[in-house]
Amino acid sequence: MKKIIALLLAAMLCLGTCAVAEETYRVGICQLVQHVALDAATQGFMDALKAKLGDAVTFDVQNASGESNNCTTIVNTFVSNSVDLIMANATPALQAAVAATEDIPILGTSVTDYATALDIDNWNGATGSNVSGTSDLAPLEQQAAMLHELFPDAKKVGLLYCSAEPNSKYQADVITKYLNDLGYTCVEFTFADSNDVASVAQNACDGCDVIYIPTDNTAASCTEAIRNVVEPAKKPVIAGEEGLCAGCGVATLSISYYDLGYATGEMAYEVLVNKADIATMAVRFAPNVTKEYNAELCELLGIEIPEDYVAI
Repeated sequence: MKKIIALLLAAMLCLGTCAVAEETYRVGICQLVQHVALDAATQGFMDALKAKLGDAVTFDVQNASGESNNCTTIVNTFVSNSVDLIMANATPALQAAVAATEDIPILGTSVTDYATALDIDNWNGATGSNVSGTSDLAPLEQQAAMLHELFPDAKKVGLLYCSAEPNSKYQADVITKYLNDLGYTCVEFTFADSNDVASVAQNACDGCDVIYIPTDNTAASCTEAIRNVVEPAKKPVIAGEEGLCAGCGVATLSISYYDLGYATGEMAYEVLVNKADIATMAVRFAPNVTKEYNAELCELLGIEIPEDYVAI
């Protein structure tokens, strides 16, 4: 009888262990648009979860092609399919996910300011809801200082960004204060979508000495069009992140979007496996920033870069 009981206990233990081992997770990823920064964040996110869960996690990766309406369709499908977690890459994707579900955990990445994106007053670092994530906000005061270091004799700075991206507006407002303190006059040049990027960029070139572009997804997907304007006009661009700088800028104080996505993946593991309370999880930031420059464009424009900058 004791032998039979022992065998039954062993069988039950095996069943319990197997159940844990076979637990799988389905994660829906909604990325606003395809460009270097967002692609890197998505890859980092998946690599982090794969490193911890292996084949126990599967991803449904969808790209909204820059259209907010597509984000809504994508996340609604995720909700219908009862995914275990939604990763929203960029602000419109996050906003669509929040509108779609109050139950499924949502982690954002490549989102500059969560209080602005989600219209939260009295921001304390956590959302208090089914949402958390990582922010791609680089230190704007240091970016302004970088612009001043490279172009101390400039007078007017053009702020070029998409009016449909609230986080771009937030960055423009913040960095304007720092640039004004450094003696610059700032003028905003906004485009509604990719169709008028080139014409607005031309206006910025005509009216300003230097152009600043924040971490703006529409601009990041249109760097070739911007470069085709700023290069012949010989107007330097200070960019909010590496992908923008590689496409049309001369310098940036940039985070690593891959590292940002990886950190988001580590948060996802905490939520999925360790059952962390996402409502109280503080939004996290990139651990490091790097002074970088676009060697080719700097040479074309005759700009000398200090030795502590790293070539992209």
